[in-house]
Amino acid sequence: MSLRSPSLPKPVLRAAALARRDALSAAERSAAAEAVAARPFPIGFAPGSVIAGYAPVRSEFDPRPLLRALTECGARAALPVIVGRDQPLVFRAWDTTAPLARGPLGIPEPGPDQQELVPDIVLVPLAAFDRLGHRIGYGGGYYDRSLAQLRAGGDRLAIGVGFAVQEIPAIPALAHDVPLDLVLTETETIDLRRV
Repeated sequence: MSLRSPSLPKPVLRAAALARRDALSAAERSAAAEAVAARPFPIGFAPGSVIAGYAPVRSEFDPRPLLRALTECGARAALPVIVGRDQPLVFRAWDTTAPLARGPLGIPEPGPDQQELVPDIVLVPLAAFDRLGHRIGYGGGYYDRSLAQLRAGGDRLAIGVGFAVQEIPAIPALAHDVPLDLVLTETETIDLRRV
């Protein structure tokens, strides 16, 4: 069955996209992160706006160079913290040079002494994405729950960050899936708000 078929289940699409991502060399992944950080950020933001990223694991796209560039332009950086299974994420302040502690799932995160912040913009990790704003995550639903909660409290932008090889033609979306507003890859900025 072709990977272009939207009828493939998410686990199959996720595995194929992650295999393509894993095939990128460390140098290619680093160059991609630097390329995204070097481009003008596609969204204007006021000084003091909170932009949440994440600490990359395995072969994930590394948003830290972008977060550092955004803090130099006046943003406040935050990173997610898992507080419990089936719970939305909490976002804590992060000085982009500060060390991180390992969370319960082994993901680096700011410690409990860091201030909780409500992000205006969330940089979202992904396994795969399409041009309709759908994404495949890692199956835990943390970002869908968190984005739904954040958007219930006001306008919040969700920007997927990943590699061009993670794009797939179509993702089967479910009712609880929260769409992305933009996707940043090393080759382009994809504005999904016009779809």
